Amino acid sequence: MQVIEKSMGKNQLLKTIGSSHDLVALQSLIVQGKEWILQRQRALGLDFEQRDKIFEQFFAGITAVKSVGASILLGQIFDSVGFNTIKDELFRKLVLSRLCYPVSKLKTTEYLRRYEGYVTDEDKIYRYLYKLNKTQKRTVQCISYKHTLQVLGGQISMVFYDVTTLYFEASEEDELRKTGYSKDGRHQNPQIVLGLLVSKGGYPLAYEIFEGGKFEGHTMLPVVNLFRRKYKVSELIVVADAGLLSDKNMRVLRENKYSYILGGRIKNESDRIKSELLKLALSNGEIAELQKDEINRLIISYSSSRAVKDAMNRERGVRKLSKLIETGKLPKKQVNNKSYNRFLKLEGEVTITLDEAKVEDDKKWDGLKGYVTNCALSKEEIITNYGYLWQIEKAFLVAKSEIKIRPFYHRLKGRIEAHVCIAFVAYKLYKELERLLKEKKSGLTPEKAIEIAKTIYQVEAILPHSKQPMSKLLINTEEQRYLAKLFNF
Repeated sequence: MQVIEKSMGKNQLLKTIGSSHDLVALQSLIVQGKEWILQRQRALGLDFEQRDKIFEQFFAGITAVKSVGASILLGQIFDSVGFNTIKDELFRKLVLSRLCYPVSKLKTTEYLRRYEGYVTDEDKIYRYLYKLNKTQKRTVQCISYKHTLQVLGGQISMVFYDVTTLYFEASEEDELRKTGYSKDGRHQNPQIVLGLLVSKGGYPLAYEIFEGGKFEGHTMLPVVNLFRRKYKVSELIVVADAGLLSDKNMRVLRENKYSYILGGRIKNESDRIKSELLKLALSNGEIAELQKDEINRLIISYSSSRAVKDAMNRERGVRKLSKLIETGKLPKKQVNNKSYNRFLKLEGEVTITLDEAKVEDDKKWDGLKGYVTNCALSKEEIITNYGYLWQIEKAFLVAKSEIKIRPFYHRLKGRIEAHVCIAFVAYKLYKELERLLKEKKSGLTPEKAIEIAKTIYQVEAILPHSKQPMSKLLINTEEQRYLAKLFNF
């Protein structure tokens, strides 16, 4: 009969009590062994009964258990960007909550009370939203701009612009919330149009909201002009997709001394340009240039993978149209759909057939993409910089999926604008977290880092003997320790 202690994964012999083949003697040895263990524990001050009593007193003294990991992680970034210069505590709480638990303002108050011990109510939040929109919105964008300027080495010479639509869970319209073309497919819901300007790397610079029926092509100049005037940027290249390409937009951009790179609509070009373009017969990865007019260059690239994708999309659309025609259930909205209605041939007033000649003609354009520009960058630089537009598409994706900027439950314009402002700041923190995680070569995404941080709690208690308050972070798992080490919790 021996007493063994296991420590750090290893067994250590502490005491040999004795040995016997007699069962009665063995029982006596067991009693002796337990007595030896009890004496040793008492000598070390580890009396079980006393320990249990202390534990009971400690647990009885716990005053709060809070989810604090996300607040610590995102709070560090909030401060480092400079948003802590806005002293309203609700601003910080609403922004961080948008990244941790993006819900309605009512549910946000419940989340803050239950998990962070912060008590507020809807009325206080609504009063603050009014203040944020009236007095702090421009300051917020200025803070974001200055930090982005610092991250990019003190110079911003190229900006990227795009728009999206944000719908409301409502049916009535007003001067701001109007029905229009919805990028979420919610054409029956009132919406607003959000124009967003970002830098290289996808860092948000500025935004504006417009009424829901606003044509997206008319939103770019107000946002870009305001940005340039506010920050006194002299030379700027504006990059935007084909949805913003129009003769008027290009003319106004030139009149305001902007350079631009815009997505081209090569199928809408003049017969001369289209003929010259198709004669190029480009191979995979090849780039060519045509002079569109006296001012603008048309850059064309060909990608075999894009050609495969174009063909698959067309075939899918044609199959759907053919099936609808065969069943006689082609809806009016499908006829008016701009995507593949060009393949429909209307004969008389009621007969609709598929125009095979148009389908065949469309194949000539597979894999080709055009870019219109008035700047002096090389063909390769034009395409590379246009490619950064995916970062603004990601911004909209994150805003809608992670930050859940929509659907809206607000009705008043000021609250709507303040809600968008909070989402803008939340996305800025998301991008800075993403940058830091890459800089630290962590292998974590922002979503994963926030998910881990949300599992880190803090216990607050009154010590049983000294009656002094104490708090301790509960960092127990490997991934919690890894994140805490990365950001020095």
